[in-house]
Amino acid sequence: MTAPKNARIAFQGELGAYSHEACRTARPDMTPVPCATFEDAIDAVRQGDAELAMLPVENSTYGRVADIHSLLPKSGLHIIEEAFVRVHINLLALPGTTIDRVKTAKSHTVLLGQCKEFLAAHGIRRVTGADTAGSAREVAAAGDATMAALASELAGEIYGLDVLARHIEDEGNNTTRFLLMSPQADHAPRGSHGMITTFVFEVRNIPAALYKAMGGFATNGINMTKLESYMVGGSFTATQFYADIEGHPDDPGVRRALEELDYFTNMLEILGVYPAHPGRN
Repeated sequence: MTAPKNARIAFQGELGAYSHEACRTARPDMTPVPCATFEDAIDAVRQGDAELAMLPVENSTYGRVADIHSLLPKSGLHIIEEAFVRVHINLLALPGTTIDRVKTAKSHTVLLGQCKEFLAAHGIRRVTGADTAGSAREVAAAGDATMAALASELAGEIYGLDVLARHIEDEGNNTTRFLLMSPQADHAPRGSHGMITTFVFEVRNIPAALYKAMGGFATNGINMTKLESYMVGGSFTATQFYADIEGHPDDPGVRRALEELDYFTNMLEILGVYPAHPGRN
């Protein structure tokens, strides 16, 4: 899908956030539009203030991103692409600062927990901030050489901070998966690494409904890479499921599996059909 000239892409967070990095990687020619919440990013697209939204859906260390699964079906948007961002954490400080002067490091609590070994080795105390990019902005504004932030290199570029140490995360494989959302579905392109179909469904209230609903994927040889449940409307009985499968609805096996799934569900909604990203392999 070709974006129009001066197209915009909305994301949750401040400039320099990892979501901003995902936007720059996936759509370098589009103008990033920071939003306070996921709902605001979705609304920016629905209201025409942006052409696309970049939403994080899951992290390899911390699992799914809260609220996203329940927001997607109600968004009115379609998944057209996925993006993977390797979460590299960097120690950022005022220009000219040396690491031995740093006493505190500020960031989102999730990032603070991912750099325990590095911070302990350098005697740096952890300080909880609202988010990563916001912490970098606050460190730049404070003008205190003893303060540092944990954030992306992009945040350092934006807020004028030096990178004192790169890639200081304890684990070497922390990755966040993002979904690009558009008002229009784009089922036409076939990816060289295969296709992903994402959908949500609610099973009928009959014995073994989920087991029976899943049977069609097994018998047709369809690989389901994700299946997660979540409650809707505060009810313990109205459970919906979010799923990713490999393949396109036009593929005979996928078509038969979805037809069988539909028989055992009260609701089935396809959220997107899009090329599989090589980063998932």
